Amino acid sequence: MSDGPYKRILLKISGEGFCLPGGFGVDIDAVENIAQLAMRITALGKELAIVVGGGNFLRGSALSKAGIDRSTADYMGMLATIMNAMILQERLNVHEVETRILSALAIHQCAESFIRRRAIRHLEKGRVVILAGGTGNPFFTTDTCAALRAHEIGADVLLKATKVDGVYDKDPKLHSDAVRYNSLTYLDVITRGLQVMDKTAITLAMEHELPIVVFDMNQEGSVEQAVLGKDIGTTISAKAAEELENVE
Repeated sequence: MSDGPYKRILLKISGEGFCLPGGFGVDIDAVENIAQLAMRITALGKELAIVVGGGNFLRGSALSKAGIDRSTADYMGMLATIMNAMILQERLNVHEVETRILSALAIHQCAESFIRRRAIRHLEKGRVVILAGGTGNPFFTTDTCAALRAHEIGADVLLKATKVDGVYDKDPKLHSDAVRYNSLTYLDVITRGLQVMDKTAITLAMEHELPIVVFDMNQEGSVEQAVLGKDIGTTISAKAAEELENVE
C-alpha cells in the first residue's frame, strides 16, 4: 500500500554515485547501493523512474574546455549515461526487479527509445524505468533532463540523491561553518547562486511547481523519509517552510 504525498517518483543519480569518492568508472558496490535505494522506493508501493548522470566516465563540459567541440563532447557524455543505465539494470535484474532502459539517443541494441506514453505504461506496470541519454540534445545537463522527464511522466516529486545531507550555503567539505537549509524556494536557489542544480532545471521545476528533495543517499532511512514526505535533507518548492508557517 502506498503512503505519503508522492506516488510517482523521479530519482536523479549523478555519475559520481556509481563510483568511489573521487574515483573513475564503475564500482560494483556503489551500483549495488543504488539498486538497493531503488528497491526501497518500490517496496513502498511507488512508481519509480531514474535519471542517471555520466560524470564517473566523463563530463561534456570538461571535454569542451579541452578543445573538443561542445556538441560532440555532450553526446559523448550522453553515451556515458547509457553505460551507467546498463549496469544499473543488470544489478536490478540480479534482484529480479523488472526494469526498462529508455534512451533519448537511438541505441536499439541496448535500450528502448524514450517515448513518453511508453515510459508511463512501464511505470503503471510496476517496472523501474531508467532514463538514459540525457535529453538527447547537447548543452543540457542531466539535472535539466531530470526536471524535464519528471514533467513528462507526471512525477509528483524529484528526488536528488547526493552524498551530502542537503543544500548548504557553501561547500561543507571545505567550510566547517557551512549552514544547511531545511527548505528553499526556487528563487532562493537561483538568486543565491546555490550549486544544487543548474538554473534551467530549477526554472523548469518552478514553472510546474515540482518539489525537489535533496538528500544523502547513504544515510540510513533517508530515502524512505524523502518518499513519504518527511522532514529530510532540503526541500525546494514554491514556498520555504518559514513562509508556510506564516500563512494563515
